[in-house]
Parts: sequence; C-alpha cells; structure tokens
Amino acid sequence: MKIVTSEIAQPTISQKLFPVDLSQTTMEERKNNLLTKMKEHQLDTIFIYADREHGSNFEYLTGFIPRFEEACLVVHSNGSAFLLLGNENTKMGSYSRIAAEVIHVPYFSLPNQPMEDDAPFTSYLVQAGIHEDSRLGLIGWKNFTTAYQDNRSLFDLPHFIVSGLEKLVASPAQLMNYADLLIGPSDGLRTVNNANEIAHYEYGAALAGQCILTTLNRIKLGKTELDLAETLAASGQPHSVTTICATGDRFTNAVLYPRNKQVQLGDTFSLTTGYKGGLSSRAAYIAQSPKDLPAAVQDYEEKIAQPYYQAFVTWLETIRIGMTGKELFDTIQTILPKENYHWELNPGHFTADEEWMASPFYEGSTSILKSGQLFQIDIIPKVKGYGGVSCEDGIVLADNELRAEIQKEYPEMWERFSKRRDYIINELNIQLSEDILPLNDIVAYYRPFLLNQNLAFSVKK
Repeated sequence: MKIVTSEIAQPTISQKLFPVDLSQTTMEERKNNLLTKMKEHQLDTIFIYADREHGSNFEYLTGFIPRFEEACLVVHSNGSAFLLLGNENTKMGSYSRIAAEVIHVPYFSLPNQPMEDDAPFTSYLVQAGIHEDSRLGLIGWKNFTTAYQDNRSLFDLPHFIVSGLEKLVASPAQLMNYADLLIGPSDGLRTVNNANEIAHYEYGAALAGQCILTTLNRIKLGKTELDLAETLAASGQPHSVTTICATGDRFTNAVLYPRNKQVQLGDTFSLTTGYKGGLSSRAAYIAQSPKDLPAAVQDYEEKIAQPYYQAFVTWLETIRIGMTGKELFDTIQTILPKENYHWELNPGHFTADEEWMASPFYEGSTSILKSGQLFQIDIIPKVKGYGGVSCEDGIVLADNELRAEIQKEYPEMWERFSKRRDYIINELNIQLSEDILPLNDIVAYYRPFLLNQNLAFSVKK
C-alpha cells in the first residue's frame, strides 16, 4: 500500500439531515434487555446515577439527562422503576421513556435552592424500594471491571449516595459496580444498536462531519479561531465534547476554547466537533505544500502524516464482524508501532450518546466485534517536534440482516451510506467490507496541507 497526495474531489455533503427519535419499541427493548441481564447476574436492583457530564447510561433508559442537576434511576427486577429527581427536573418524570414513579430529592438540586421536602437521604432510597436484602448493581459512568482488573467495589457515584445505600443494606458486599452491563466491551447492552438507534445516532455523526468540512473550507490566513469556530456548531444541537479550533500552540494560559488568535502560515491546526452519535476531527498544518512548513518539519508528510494515514486505511480495511479487539489492536501496532509513534490510548472505541463509551481495542482483548456496533477511528500519534495528525470519524458494523433492515426502514440513510462507501472505495481507493457503513460524509477524507483544498490523501496499490 502506498499513500499518495493528489487532486481529489471533495466528498458531497448530504442534504436534508433530520434527527430521528428513538421508537417506543426500542425503549422497551432496552428495558427488557436490562431486566434479562439483571436476572443473569442475580441482581434485585439497578441504581443508575447521572449528571450533565455523565448522563448517558441514565438517558439510555429514560430518554433525557438531568441537565444542570443530578438524578438517579432505580430499576427493580420486577420491572418497577423510580426516578429520583431534583427541583427543576421533577417535571421530566412525565416525559420519561419508561414508566417510573418520581421521587423529589432536594439534594439533587442546585446549591441554596429551596429544600422544602428535606428528609434524611436514606428515606428517599427507602421510598425507591431499597431495603436491607437488596442486591444492587450500581452504575455511574465508568466500567472498572476490565481485562486488567475485576473491581466491583470501586464506585464513581457521589459519596453521599453510596454511603446512604451502605446504611440500608445488610452488607457492603450487596453493592457492586455493574457499569459493564451497559458499556462492557464484550457484552455491554449499549454497545449494540438496532436500525432505529443507528438512524438516531447517524444524524449527529453526519452533522459533525459537515461542520468540519465547512470549517476546513473556510480556513484562511488571518482568520481567527473565533471566526472559524462559528461553523463548528449546528442546529442548536448539544455537543458531546469540548469544541476545538486551535491554530499554533494550544492551551495558552490554560484556555481550552477557541481564542481571538489569527491563523498564520506554518501553524499546526486542530479542529474537533461532536454530537450524539459521533465526533469528527482533523489536525494538520496551515500550508499549501511542504515548502510552507518550518524547516525542521518539512518532512511531516512522509514521516508522520502518511504512516498515520496508512494505519487509518489499514484499520478500515481490516475491521470486520467476528474479529477480536486484540486482532485490530495488534494490526495497528504492527503498522504504526507505539514505540515509534507514541500513541497511548486505544486505536478506536465505541461511541453513542457520549463520544467515548468504552473500547474493545486493547492489548489481549478477547471482545468480539458485533453487528450494530458504532466505532470511532481514533489513533493519536505523538512525535516530538511535529504537529499532530488526525482524521477521526465513525463507522457502524452491520451484517446482512441489519443492512436489509436499514435499507427497508430508513432508505434515505441507506442512500447516504451507499454514497459514502462509493466515495471511499472509488475516489480514495480504500477497500471496505460490506459490513462497514460510514457515519458521515467525510470518513477517510484528509488534507495534509489545509490551505490547499484540492489535495488529499488516497491509496495507490
């Protein structure tokens, strides 16, 4: 495989993107699947915590997050459910996608708000059906049961919640971390999606790709990060990550957000935006050609960008339903050795409501890749003295049955998938298995020199 830089037509942006709501059938499936898992693990109750940053496991069943407050969802093995909500979210109980009794918990409200229903915290837990014999699975947002450790007694819920539960049960051993029921890389319920869920998430992933391409096409010398960042937001949709629009050195004065800083020739440059369903990111240099780069990094294209893109292409051409996470991890390690390119994280991960759910791609992983799984291609090389390189986007794996269902139920999305596959295969010369459906229009489209909108990487075999 040889990576070449040549004149490549830009991908065509999809028109008339609209969000797709999750169906009631999907929401009922989610709850029933959870109840089945609870029975398998002999759990009486699942207790799910949420706040604005860590609400996806809660949202998976309720359909909403508690915004600026905290909340808990209690689901019992008999199917009954309770929503523990603060002052400004009690009204959301009537909108919950699963039937649940609302319990007002003032402790989950904002500081110094009225505490009119104040009572010992344990009393709210008792109202929610927690008792001394309860065997509880606690779910925050982190899965501490991994290939490296099996630690179910480590919790990422606030102390006052765990402490309250400990006061009610007969033994601390009755409280266990069961986040892996939802996000575990081998059989977490949230890692596999049906056609309706894929349609729901494809909207955000596609929106992110459109924002990135629009912004790439607006890059000019003298424009500021603030100017360019305007097109990294769209349709009022909530971001799943902090927006990045950074030219030159990042994080000056610890600033994480776009600054009033002008783009200059030879700058490194990073763009990232993400919504439910996926993130898109690009990193390269502000240049027309290698001649515009600082002398010390004029070999950036062949030393960093091309090896990275070769690993990226290998990822796309290798991934398939039925392979293990270890196989893909080992393949990337062979193509882009960690000891030379210093990537530290997993070469890809699950995505959904949050940008990073969990990952099956790690050394020794026995997790089997399945139809219906959404992945971010996320390889981050770091070579001292050189700017970054990034072409991050998402894909979904779909077998014959799921593809047929998508084609039947969501023909417009199927047409977008087909168009994207055609571009990747015929314009970029990347061979995709039938299992791979690209989640946005710019998957695999990468410009190493951002001022030249005609040049992009492709494969010459």
